[in-house]
Amino acid sequence: MNSLLPLLALISGEQLINALVTLVIWGVILWVLWWGLHKIAPPEPWLKVGTVILVLITVVVLINILLGLAGHGFIKW
Repeated sequence: MNSLLPLLALISGEQLINALVTLVIWGVILWVLWWGLHKIAPPEPWLKVGTVILVLITVVVLINILLGLAGHGFIKW
């Protein structure tokens, strides 16, 4: 537990709120894309390709937000 204290001291409340708002906005955007992909229902190989692309985008966004909290985001918005 003591190893987390220096990290928590670096994260400000404003930065945490900004990260939370960014997560909610990206979550809504990706959910709408996911819903649209399954609503259109393309043939099977394209549905899997679209799903994999959405999952990859989600993982990159989550990693970037978490790295951004530590001050090392790799994508500058």
